[in-house]
Amino acid sequence: MKRILVTIVVVIVAVTGVIFFVNGRSGDSKQTTDAKKISVVTTNSILEDMVKNVAKDRVELYSIVQRGVDPHEYEPKPEDISKATDATVLFHNGLNLETGGSGWFKKLVSTAHKEFDKDVFAASEGVSPEHLTTNVEEEDPHAWLDLANGIQYVKTITKVLKEKDSKNADYYQTNSDAYIEKLQKLHEEAQSKFLDIPESQRLLVTSEGAFKYFSKAYHVTPAYIWEINTESQGTPEQMKAVLAKIENSDVKHLFVETSVSPKSMNKIADETGLEIYSKIFTDSLAKEGTEGDTYYTMMKWNLDKIHDGLA
Repeated sequence: MKRILVTIVVVIVAVTGVIFFVNGRSGDSKQTTDAKKISVVTTNSILEDMVKNVAKDRVELYSIVQRGVDPHEYEPKPEDISKATDATVLFHNGLNLETGGSGWFKKLVSTAHKEFDKDVFAASEGVSPEHLTTNVEEEDPHAWLDLANGIQYVKTITKVLKEKDSKNADYYQTNSDAYIEKLQKLHEEAQSKFLDIPESQRLLVTSEGAFKYFSKAYHVTPAYIWEINTESQGTPEQMKAVLAKIENSDVKHLFVETSVSPKSMNKIADETGLEIYSKIFTDSLAKEGTEGDTYYTMMKWNLDKIHDGLA
């Protein structure tokens, strides 16, 4: 009987040891898999969402400029520098968005010991840029507000991710194809969306001149107080210029961007008697869990609100 009991105990101990060993190897394997995820850093929430749609949970993802914050002028935090230093890939918009003004992104790239076109990539590569009217040598950075350009961003992001993480290349391409199809459908709908509104009413009045690409793609005329957030805002000359454009149109409503102060647009509303119809998105997505918290829903919100306000 003693021998039988000893044998049973030995078997139990051996089986338990095997279970612990297998579980331990499984845990180690999971940790190894997680450790092999590439780290991706984006400069803003719009790029972050595009990467998320392509890579889903296959990458560790971090956005430097948080939602609701203007990326034109930004002061990187220690965590931003740490994340950038450890990143496999950094995506920025390019077209002078992050490198204009104070040039904060160039400084961050240098501090993080990264190199452009090796670790750091402009998502806007391949886009035909519009230029500022106040400085024809400077590119207008807001290319993503034309969905066709947003699709080009996604293609560039997909290409880089496939090169940097080849084991997931097919996965990234499949997700990218589905996402681009969704964006393309919205773009095609938008191209004729505003044609039911008389041309004299199709004046899109905003604080910043961020809607050149949007206006060209979707047949509206942009009007704005200042051209880009890195310049003087709401000067008497700027106010007079936009008031003259409004007076020479049949525009019904004004708009204000979510990432700027409404102070100047409120003055325009008081001067003209026109109401601000809605807030619209330019440089940032909405807070997570609210309308406009993805690139797709941000663009759909803009298209719907602008159309209804102009009509």
